[in-house]
Amino acid sequence: MKPEEILASANTIAVVGLSRDPAKEAHAVPAVLQAHGFRIIPVHPSADELLGEKVYRSLADIPEPVDLVDVFRPAAEAPGIAEQAVAIGAKALWLQQGIVSAEARRIAEEAGLEYVEDRCTAVVRAVASISQNASG
Repeated sequence: MKPEEILASANTIAVVGLSRDPAKEAHAVPAVLQAHGFRIIPVHPSADELLGEKVYRSLADIPEPVDLVDVFRPAAEAPGIAEQAVAIGAKALWLQQGIVSAEARRIAEEAGLEYVEDRCTAVVRAVASISQNASG
């Protein structure tokens, strides 16, 4: 699947590394996705609430199915996040712009997950006019 198709088919997005700082891309990008009707589930080590949503410490703590795991963490952490995404049965793993990991790709693809790296979900959303809002 192409990145546009992966994003369009996702309703629930777990964001690993969602930032508390609204000035950072790791906050602004998930906020844009949320505004366009995607269910955002923040994963953060210490915050309790971000973007009005309950924060979970790890992907394993999320009590509902996740379509897409969106990663805003350094490439060195990507393989471990890929393993967690596989373990929770996510359908896709997406490493944000500037993040590339051959090992994360291998883990995800061997487990049958769709995989995108070095692309921004907000840019793909905007260019392809993807929205999960009922109004389109």
